[in-house]
Amino acid sequence: MSSNKALLHPLRFAPKLYNRVWGGEKLVRDLNKTTTLGSVGESWEISGVPNKESIVLEGEHKGQTLNDLIVQYGAEFLGQKVYERFGGQFPLLVKFIDAAKPLSVQVHPNDDWAQKEHNSFGKNEMWYLLDTDPNASISLGFDRKLSPEALDEHIAQGTLEEVLNTIPVACGDAFNIPTGLVHAIGAGVLLAEIQQTSDITYRIFDYNRTDPVTGEKRPLHVGQAKKVADFSSVNQQAIQYEKTKNTVNALIATPYFKSHYLHIEGRLERSLEDLDSFVILIGVSGTAELSCAATTYTLNRGEVLLLPACLKHFVVHAAQAKMLEVYIP
Repeated sequence: MSSNKALLHPLRFAPKLYNRVWGGEKLVRDLNKTTTLGSVGESWEISGVPNKESIVLEGEHKGQTLNDLIVQYGAEFLGQKVYERFGGQFPLLVKFIDAAKPLSVQVHPNDDWAQKEHNSFGKNEMWYLLDTDPNASISLGFDRKLSPEALDEHIAQGTLEEVLNTIPVACGDAFNIPTGLVHAIGAGVLLAEIQQTSDITYRIFDYNRTDPVTGEKRPLHVGQAKKVADFSSVNQQAIQYEKTKNTVNALIATPYFKSHYLHIEGRLERSLEDLDSFVILIGVSGTAELSCAATTYTLNRGEVLLLPACLKHFVVHAAQAKMLEVYIP
């Protein structure tokens, strides 16, 4: 491992955009992503998923992958505890999602199941909503306790949506999506998603739509979903959190990641001495100036910066900006 001073600054990665059958225009129009794709559904901002690794966008490490940096710097980059826990794997995936149409009703497996069946991490995740159309909603779990047999019945009868716990949503809402929780993002939602490094999704229902690329319906995974779904998870709601300005507000804490909400109007000084982890900053509103390691960086809505674990201090100035801070506890 190296102590090369070149690492001692925040890193910006090139987003990877993906066409999705449910995608729209907001990632390009509202978050200033650049692509020639149509119906863009996802922008992967920081990813260590094999064959979908993020690449450094600028600076001395331009062109290197996220995993290159882990190999080169190890614990200096990830944090000692994180490096010991995950070795050479980057544990988080950060995305922006634009659901112009509803995503499938789906569920994700936990670590044990995903390791056994897919040699992968499980997929615990959280959502922070950046924008919502009028009457937008999401679904989290069911509105009643179900059995696997009842789920089959509702799928066969086309009544699954009637038993989902569907929640009206607004900009600024945040949701914890643990493994096993059946969920769906409704039409008209733009959100930031923080999740474990995993690309495993079991689709339960997909509105009988056809993929325009293949001309066929997307595959469902009902059998696998029933083995990992939590049928007792009912009436889940948005996370309640403080929104005090110019301080660190706890947002969502899980064993897999911890997130904070920062609303800056003026100045916020942040010490990271008590963390043993890299830190990811996600711009969700306005423009902030981040001073770190004697350099200033701009963080706009829809942009993401990664601070290696060896960086222990930053200062943010903004007339008005909101951001998320994420790290491994």
